[in-house]
Amino acid sequence: MSAVLTPVIDHVVVSVGDRLDEAAETYRRLGFTLTERGHHSLGSSNHLAVFGTDYLELLGHEPARLQGAAPPWQMPDGLGGLVFKPLPTEDFARRIAEAGVPVGESRDFARPVALPGGGAREARFRVTHLAAGASLGGRVFFCHHHTPELVWRQEWQRHDNAVTGVAEFGVTSGEPARTAAPYRALFGKAVAEIPGGVAIAAAGARVLILTPEAARARWGRALPRLPSDGRERMVALGLRSARLEDSRDLLRRSGFRPREKEGRLLLPAAETGGLALSFSG
Repeated sequence: MSAVLTPVIDHVVVSVGDRLDEAAETYRRLGFTLTERGHHSLGSSNHLAVFGTDYLELLGHEPARLQGAAPPWQMPDGLGGLVFKPLPTEDFARRIAEAGVPVGESRDFARPVALPGGGAREARFRVTHLAAGASLGGRVFFCHHHTPELVWRQEWQRHDNAVTGVAEFGVTSGEPARTAAPYRALFGKAVAEIPGGVAIAAAGARVLILTPEAARARWGRALPRLPSDGRERMVALGLRSARLEDSRDLLRRSGFRPREKEGRLLLPAAETGGLALSFSG
């Protein structure tokens, strides 16, 4: 069966629960320009760090806005979501299902966005979630932007840490080949075996699904605690810097002490909200 589409990362999600204020302060100290806080029609709230063609989302909730209800999503704390760009067709979910990949229904939602000259518009999205069997230990979904001009705005794309986009998304699994099987059906030849696991080539980025041993070799002590039973977990995010020296200087001025490993600056999960965070040139 041919691939359903070519993988391209739309955004990644760092799940922070009710700690949005703390997370926003941390990521500003890390050198990111964050959008003002947004509030989704589903009850969640967020800040974005917007890059060239993708972005990082700090996703959480304000307890008062949930009015005592549970959050409308299930996502582990830390690195909790990987989001790809879909085909812009109404039958996209059906095509995923026909490829044998477990998928939920597509749904639409929105959030208000303030405009530079005053006033506001609604940023609108359609998301299609893969079911638990293809979740990579978090949530994997596809996001179609009805209003991309309200997300990718130039004033949000300049960051003091010189980051320009997502380079790497790391997942650990006791059985990488089994974990990657749904993605072979979706992405075809973009999925390939590598030493210690499987890599998905996603335009200028890679999704790495590695054994715990291979993950420790790549990210070392920066990793969060790994599941003892070999279950999948999203654990590491690599970001591309236009000027790695500027990234290093900014981090040190902000009180971080990045460890240098194989041309990357590594920060531990304890300092970044539960994920191994790296910067590379």
